[in-house]
Amino acid sequence: MSLLQSFRNLSPRMRLGVGVGLLAWGVIGLQLSDRAEETYFKASEEEKAALKNLGPRITTIERSERR
Repeated sequence: MSLLQSFRNLSPRMRLGVGVGLLAWGVIGLQLSDRAEETYFKASEEEKAALKNLGPRITTIERSERR
């Protein structure tokens, strides 16, 4: 029996509870991951400068118009 079939076999009230629980789990995860990133993975200015040097550099060149 597949997971979808097992879900469909639940009562409508239980399906609603499972859906709301999954949505709550996602919202809580998004909130906690943002806070954890701010707390534990804050980049220093030196790291930001090193990362900027690794990126591609784009130089624009004026093209002469052909007529």
